[in-house]
Amino acid sequence: MIQATEADRPGIEAFLQARLHQAMFPLSNLADYGMAGGHEYAVRFWITRLASQITDVLTVTDGGMVMPLLPSGGFADAAIHLKGLNVTGMAGPKEDVRGLEACGLSDRSRSFDDNEPQFLLDLADMVVPDGPGQLVPLQAAPAKVIKSWLRDYDRNTLNASIAGLDAQVTQTYARYCANESHMVLMDGGTPLAMTGFNARLPEIVQLGGVYTPPDLRGHGHARRAVALHLAQVAAKGVTQATLFSASAAAARAYRALGFMRVGTWTLILFNGAT
Repeated sequence: MIQATEADRPGIEAFLQARLHQAMFPLSNLADYGMAGGHEYAVRFWITRLASQITDVLTVTDGGMVMPLLPSGGFADAAIHLKGLNVTGMAGPKEDVRGLEACGLSDRSRSFDDNEPQFLLDLADMVVPDGPGQLVPLQAAPAKVIKSWLRDYDRNTLNASIAGLDAQVTQTYARYCANESHMVLMDGGTPLAMTGFNARLPEIVQLGGVYTPPDLRGHGHARRAVALHLAQVAAKGVTQATLFSASAAAARAYRALGFMRVGTWTLILFNGAT
């Protein structure tokens, strides 16, 4: 593999576009933050070519998140370029993440490590369920309640450490508001569920941060929130949505909207630096 330059960007984009539902993070980070650095989500790429065609792409953010798409299986070659980097986590298709992990990262301690089913939906096929509530922007919902939801999500879904959690929640809340990425299903003055996008492109969105508080689960609130959110972007030309399911109950809810499983996604968050 060789490190890519700006001149390689069109070829990288073409490679990633051909694997769109697997490449949402690299593509959206590239579109929003570029290759020049200066932001934790800015990206660097290493690429492999065969007969002038890109066959593999290794993406690393300035914040240390590694996102491999290595269909040729060049895991050992890719791992060479991670030496000396502060690798904070890995995310991508299971076969690529696990293959790369085996090349020198298997013994690293981690705060989170999970394989989750990935789903894809053509929005034209979506079923919008009936139910209470209407969507409002995140900042229009009670901030104290939403921050408590974010805290519970980070602590119990992502196994985040208590240390620094309040500061992390404050940062996440501010980012969601600034990016206008998340919305809340409200029934009058009562928040029922949260829905959001963690990556967006003109033709497809990737859902993330979907949450219902424990005492309101089992009533279809998250399912309705997601459907209403997707209906909004469908009206603006988005044609597909993808997501990862953290539980069997969530998977059932997404299938009820029309989502179909397309693979397995792996997320690893490491403790400390390499």
